[in-house]
Amino acid sequence: MNNLTHLDSQGRAQMVDVGAKEISQRSATAEAVVIMQPETLAMITEGKHKKGDVFAVARIAGIQAAKKCPELIPLCHPLMLSSVTVELEADTANSQVKISARCKLAGQTGVEMEALTAASVAALTIYDMCKAVDKGMTISQIQLVEKSGGKSGQWRRA
Repeated sequence: MNNLTHLDSQGRAQMVDVGAKEISQRSATAEAVVIMQPETLAMITEGKHKKGDVFAVARIAGIQAAKKCPELIPLCHPLMLSSVTVELEADTANSQVKISARCKLAGQTGVEMEALTAASVAALTIYDMCKAVDKGMTISQIQLVEKSGGKSGQWRRA
């Protein structure tokens, strides 16, 4: 296992200096799943939720979260994201919503945390909008799916 880069030689937290790193095209995709009652999913997909379009609000929340990542996670660098997409898919067979968030930039550090934050906050937004009718929803499978760029190159979950 590699040494932890966010700790100095005395074990104190530090923000990694990425100044000497090459600028490269980088991207990352993360996923999350929100499991709910079939009636809750039907209410969302049929547009019958009294709070409005749940997917539209969750998509905007995910995009905003990616842009706010360094304000939420202390040692993340502020990044100039070139693209953030958040896709939501209703899976009626399993009574769940699948969320995919993808972030891109040309920069000196990766965008994995931004993609993970976008997927997580989109899932939390679905929960927030639907908790009045389904408090038993579960948010799960928050995970990095793939990343590209930088020194470590391409990585994809098996």
